[in-house]
Amino acid sequence: MKKIIIVFITAFLIVLNNNEIMACTSAIITGKITPDGRPLLWKNRDTGEDNNRIQYFRGKKYNFIALVNSPDSTGVVWMGTNSAGFSIMNTASYNLKDDDAKEADQEGVIMFEALSVCKNLADFENFLKKHKKPMGVEANFGVIDAEGGAAYYETNNSSFIKVDANDPKIAPDGYLIYTNFSYTGRYNEGMGYIRYKTATEIISKQASHMNITPAWIFNNLSRSFYHSLQGFDLLKPDQSPERFSGWVVDQDFIPRKTSTASVVVQGVKPGENAEMTTMWTVLGYPPAGLAVPLWVKAEEKQPSVLQRSIELQNATACDNALNLKYKTFSLKRGNGNKYMNFNLIYNSKGIGYMQELKPAEELIFRLFKPFIEKWRKEGLNTDELNELNEQSSRIIDAAYKKLTINQF
Repeated sequence: MKKIIIVFITAFLIVLNNNEIMACTSAIITGKITPDGRPLLWKNRDTGEDNNRIQYFRGKKYNFIALVNSPDSTGVVWMGTNSAGFSIMNTASYNLKDDDAKEADQEGVIMFEALSVCKNLADFENFLKKHKKPMGVEANFGVIDAEGGAAYYETNNSSFIKVDANDPKIAPDGYLIYTNFSYTGRYNEGMGYIRYKTATEIISKQASHMNITPAWIFNNLSRSFYHSLQGFDLLKPDQSPERFSGWVVDQDFIPRKTSTASVVVQGVKPGENAEMTTMWTVLGYPPAGLAVPLWVKAEEKQPSVLQRSIELQNATACDNALNLKYKTFSLKRGNGNKYMNFNLIYNSKGIGYMQELKPAEELIFRLFKPFIEKWRKEGLNTDELNELNEQSSRIIDAAYKKLTINQF
């Protein structure tokens, strides 16, 4: 009996820990509330694999770029976009499974396959219907395409339910937010309800202004330290933990110790060239990372800092962000791993790494802006893009080398 109890408790803790790690925050922002009418697909990724990178793949019908775990070579991706403008991401759901099948971790495989063969939402729905069952998933798949389609698919081993972001009855304010439960799943089960409320409060205040952009998402969601349940915001001067020790419990913020990337795919309007679908990507811990725009047309010539380096086999931009995260979460003994030294992230002196990295990211946005506007009219120029990718890599390398935190 004692052995049975020990096994049960161990299994429970493993499941609980895995649920905590695989806990992403995401949203579909339709063109109704963006300044240019283009949809946005956002995912803040939480996972047990710290090292993420970008990789280009040649698919069966469509080529694509995607976020992958650094140790992986092929076959599994965690968000991406293809040459037809079809883009997909996922969040794990913990209230959809309705069978006894044990395997429920194939979302990365499903997304890899979908990016290879799907052009639009209709293709993806047909793909799910024909896929071998059980599919090995319990997930919310977020999808946008180049034809104006935008929806989540609440998917388990045998079926799916479409939640259309363009349906005013479902998304009257022009957006949908998902964390780690499904709307059609078992009531009050699942995870991520506090993060869901946090994201909802932040987005709802901005939606009426109709000016949500990738930069706004990174700055106000991916790097938010607002806690909706407790009602405080660590970025506000009068609520800063700097007044005390600076150490804060890392619990239920959108960016957390387990956050390893943040990606916003900026789609195109119907009739525009699908090649201009843009995947803005931050690798590593989002408060310590820098956003870079990516396009499938660049193929293997993506920014070098986001791809596997020969020396380390990891992306250097991710490694730099992780080094800062490890300094932030430096306590190891007892419950120390649950605390972050927020003074390193943000402080009144303006030398928190989130503050010092901001000008470099703003420079990257300014660098690409006129070219993006030109490419939308004339088509994407790969020679210009290759040069810009090299410049952005240099900007990122220089930004990390100049950080004040490196002096400690």
